[in-house]
Amino acid sequence: MKLIYNEKTYACSFEFALDMFSGKWKALILWYLKDETMRYGELKKVLGKITQKMLTQTLRELEKHQLITRKVYPVVPPKVEYTITEHGKKLIPIFEMMSEWGNDVGSQLGEVLECDGKE
Repeated sequence: MKLIYNEKTYACSFEFALDMFSGKWKALILWYLKDETMRYGELKKVLGKITQKMLTQTLRELEKHQLITRKVYPVVPPKVEYTITEHGKKLIPIFEMMSEWGNDVGSQLGEVLECDGKE
């Protein structure tokens, strides 16, 4: 049986899952939102080299896939906050396992830097 979501057909649930959070930035954004709500500028700062266009596009995709929510406050200048959803939180144990793998294998191959957003 095939899965159809947002007019796209997936051969299996694994392909669907990868499409939801794969790419250079999606998983990192979810990782940084796992413990706190963040504003656009805060995400831009912790992600470093991401362009404004790519951050906006990636946030829109994550919102479309219901992995994050976007809250806009009616103030000037505009204030927008992003929060991980329950669907997004279900990915965190997977990301934690990936982080552990990265620490383990990375430490054997060279220096490992934690992904905590701090400089």
